[in-house]
Amino acid sequence: MWYLISADDVENSNELRAKARPAHIARLKQLIEEDRLLLAGPHPAIDSEEPGAAGMTGSTIIAKFDSLAEAQAWADKDPYWEGGVYKKVQVL
Repeated sequence: MWYLISADDVENSNELRAKARPAHIARLKQLIEEDRLLLAGPHPAIDSEEPGAAGMTGSTIIAKFDSLAEAQAWADKDPYWEGGVYKKVQVL
């Protein structure tokens, strides 16, 4: 089943994002290889693909998991969550 993972960043998350980004992207690439990722991307703080210092306000991921519990467990291990980038993550 497809699940939506919606996350909100902490304020001024740019440095934290930069540190955790390689591991975060690696996990997304694994979902791509398993044909389980429909969509993933950040929420720019301004109307720009490159928001610079304005940064991001969160992220959206839509991916296939066997259950809500599995989707939540995957989200709980996200490097952005573990690295303090996200202040809130909701799995639907």
